[in-house]
Amino acid sequence: MLFGQGENTLSQKIPMLDLSNQYHNIKEEIIEKLDQVMSSSQFILGNHVKKIESDIAKMSNTEHGIGVGNGSDAIHIALQAAGVGEGDEVITTSFTFFATAGAIARANATPVFVDIDPVTYNIDPLKIEAAITEKTKAIIPVHLYGQMADMDAIMEIAKKHNLHVIEDAAQAIGSTYKGKQVGEMSSAATYSFFPTKNLGAYGDAGMIVTNDDNLAEQARVIRVHGSKPKYHHHVLGYNSRLDELQAAILTVKLPHLSSWTENRRNHATCYTKKLNEAVGEYVVTPVEVEGNYHVFHQYTLRVQKRDELQAFLKEQGIATMIYYPIPLHLQPVFTELGYKEGDLPETEKAAKEALSLPMFPELKREQQDYVIEKIVEFYS
Repeated sequence: MLFGQGENTLSQKIPMLDLSNQYHNIKEEIIEKLDQVMSSSQFILGNHVKKIESDIAKMSNTEHGIGVGNGSDAIHIALQAAGVGEGDEVITTSFTFFATAGAIARANATPVFVDIDPVTYNIDPLKIEAAITEKTKAIIPVHLYGQMADMDAIMEIAKKHNLHVIEDAAQAIGSTYKGKQVGEMSSAATYSFFPTKNLGAYGDAGMIVTNDDNLAEQARVIRVHGSKPKYHHHVLGYNSRLDELQAAILTVKLPHLSSWTENRRNHATCYTKKLNEAVGEYVVTPVEVEGNYHVFHQYTLRVQKRDELQAFLKEQGIATMIYYPIPLHLQPVFTELGYKEGDLPETEKAAKEALSLPMFPELKREQQDYVIEKIVEFYS
């Protein structure tokens, strides 16, 4: 068998993600932190929220961190805080999770979709300017799979047309672009701490980071029903606050993020080397653009016979995922926007070819080799 792996060497199925080992390694720290919160009886916007806001902001080279209920709300609140509303248009990518465009629509603005760079899967800056109209208020680049978009080009366009840039960094915490952190160059950036993310809570959680004092202040007001001071409501806000228990969990996890990220990058290097050597004519491995630091939230291939390969790997006990099978411009909820198949060819092609392999810090080398072996077997 290839790579020294026998047919029955693995005693269990290989999941896309396994959080059990991570929890086991930090269990005592987690329990101690949760006990601190429970003993303090300080459950809403307490000291742990303040600490993780400060720590994430510092990591992002930004002045402000605003903890909110989840990553979707983070985008929505950032847009509203930036003044995006009814009648405005926001340019973004169609190749992303629904939350990106959903937040635009919930802000009563209109999502305008442009095509992707086929190499990085991120929004193609060359397509942005043609989509700008007098109604355009903002651009949302999504740093997909853990690699930042071409921020120099995006910021140049934004400055030329006086547009806000809100980075959707739900999958990209810790990534960098030419030495710059997420949120450092733009109006604001948003994080998700959904449990499956590189830095995940044990429930929903999110954050906005920004260097814009006014945007930060507006976001803080919006997250508490638009109230400042208490019981004085000047804007229509929401109940969307980062939970103190989730914040405490994140304060335990954040110091481990760097080592977890390096593990992911090592796994990616292994996948790429062995897959290119064995089946390079059938699969296209991820490309880390020069100057970028890719954190590999997902390890995503372009593959021939994608659906057949996925079914075969499932039979072998290997979990895979398709991110994302239906581009947003073709989703039924956005039919009224008038997009049709063929409008965004690179996006639609990626949706038919992309397949993500198991990726998490604790992934064992023998598990990786088994996944690679089975991919080779399929194409042989």
